[in-house]
Amino acid sequence: MTASMDPTKPTKPANAPGPETAGERIDPTLLAGNRQALAGYAATHFHWQCEGGVATITLNRPERKNPLTFASYAELRDLFARLKYAADVHAVVLAGAGDNFCSGGDVHEIIGPLVRLAAPDLLMFTRMTGDLVKAMRGCPQPIVAAIDGVCAGAGAILAMASDLRLGTARCRTAFLFNRVGLAGCDMGACAMLPRIVGQGRASELLYTGRALGGEEGERWGFFNRLVAPEQLLAEAQAWARDLAAGPTFANGITKTMLHQEWSMTIEQAIEAEAQAQAICMMTEDFRRAYH
Repeated sequence: MTASMDPTKPTKPANAPGPETAGERIDPTLLAGNRQALAGYAATHFHWQCEGGVATITLNRPERKNPLTFASYAELRDLFARLKYAADVHAVVLAGAGDNFCSGGDVHEIIGPLVRLAAPDLLMFTRMTGDLVKAMRGCPQPIVAAIDGVCAGAGAILAMASDLRLGTARCRTAFLFNRVGLAGCDMGACAMLPRIVGQGRASELLYTGRALGGEEGERWGFFNRLVAPEQLLAEAQAWARDLAAGPTFANGITKTMLHQEWSMTIEQAIEAEAQAQAICMMTEDFRRAYH
């Protein structure tokens, strides 16, 4: 068995180079177009910090409970899309500055202007917000949301679109779109929220717009666990470091399959997982775990 897994032995297929040599065989122009360094990214509309492969995105308008603007929506969308090509970011923490996560779209900088827009421009905005969620789900890095205080509207969507959620007992999450005359089907909520908390509970939150408290959210499965507010960011970053220290490629495959298998039959999912796992068995992470 050792010989069959050793990439230096003759039993290894000639067309399957080991990871230790594959990088040397890739054309530099191919690498340049598909591998980027993002650790040193300079954010404009939020705070970005990356250490040890863990990036922390902090929405940093604490005086307004960290609302989103047209500009921050667009920058977040573009950044998460670029993370697909980042070779130096292996996990992401999403947090809010101060005692709140995110209060949603800024009333003065988004809601006010929206009421004056024509239909094509409104669709441009709603597609942009949806593209942010697509980019979050499309990037291979696990996203850990650290949620405290107010988590409302689009802020609740950002939490929902993350892979893992840490909360506090005092946090309040509200999908309050119907309270401003809109449908609950915003940014994928009607597709994704039922997968997290169940159809009945998602219906309640989306029809009523009521706030989900931290302890209730943990019971419902929205939060993976609750921690003390003063420990929230540190706990989220520690969790992200554990993920970043794991098998990066395999974590990306897990995220992809968790997202895609909702539209598969059981038979299709099993076959897709067989193929995905066979690919993971070709990685150095698998070989290193064996040896």
